[in-house]
Amino acid sequence: MKKFNVAIVGASGAVGHEFLKVLAERDFPIGELRLLATERSAGTKIKFKDQEYEVQATTNDSFAGIDIALFAGGSASTVYAKPAVEAGAVVIDNSSNFRYDPEVPLVVPEVNPQDVRWHKGIIANPNCSTIIMVVALKPLHDLGKIKRVVVSTYQACSGAGLPGMEELQKEVEMIVAGQADSIAPKAFAHQIAFNLIPQIDVLTDNGYYKEEMKMTWETQKIFHDDNIKLAATCVRVPVFRSHSEAVTVELEKHITVEEAAAALRKAPGVVVIDDPANNKYPMPLYTSDTDEVYVGRIREDISSETGINMWVVADQIRKGAATNAIQIAELLIRDGLV
Repeated sequence: MKKFNVAIVGASGAVGHEFLKVLAERDFPIGELRLLATERSAGTKIKFKDQEYEVQATTNDSFAGIDIALFAGGSASTVYAKPAVEAGAVVIDNSSNFRYDPEVPLVVPEVNPQDVRWHKGIIANPNCSTIIMVVALKPLHDLGKIKRVVVSTYQACSGAGLPGMEELQKEVEMIVAGQADSIAPKAFAHQIAFNLIPQIDVLTDNGYYKEEMKMTWETQKIFHDDNIKLAATCVRVPVFRSHSEAVTVELEKHITVEEAAAALRKAPGVVVIDDPANNKYPMPLYTSDTDEVYVGRIREDISSETGINMWVVADQIRKGAATNAIQIAELLIRDGLV
């Protein structure tokens, strides 16, 4: 099998580590592996498949000979994505820097794999909450065409990276030790331990936080349908890993719960756990460190003749970031686009 030279930008962070884990698990055909990060992380040693690699500082010259460059997120792609493309690499970017560029495809392989074919060197990975939701929406969209979505997300602290997880851990320990008055949040606007924060990203002019608007913009782009209406409320919750979403979808025609469940069971990347009478439904506790999108609590929306309600959970570091990006890379290889 042909092998491909892969660079990971942001290799020392949470998503970077997950890239390496998923690449190993999926036996990705790697020739050379180049780990890149900031000057501060340069020199760090990271093990991959029993071999130790030294992290290098990212520069414009870091991408010579690279076939696929995986960017973990942040601002790095604004500086280094174009030099990587000019060096001959295909960039798969996990940040929001290119998601809304009409020249850049925004891809979830279970939903719009065909869009990789029109890339011009950069492919954007959607927001983690969007990825999780649209994987579950796609089978219903195919059955009855989506008109409107209302979604509330319950987002894990790892969505804010390692600092978010560390802050939750530290605050819980302080509260248990009777030191709650000394808590001084840094990763979040407020204490997250034993609390919920209905704020993710910055506030926009219409009163929605940017995380909520991302779900609208990205869903429309992924489905190629600006007529889909979507309203989101995004909430940070004191969970380490895996985002949960309460999704209400209104379709153009009525479908039964049985039809919806059957379509979801057949859908790629979806696992249905839907036996509420026996307390069986998806939860972060059991979905962390997995690649699938889990769906349960499937029921008719009693406020709409064409509505379906469902509960959706997935590991946002894996399917919501690293795994989705690597699946995009696999599509490129499969279709001979790299």
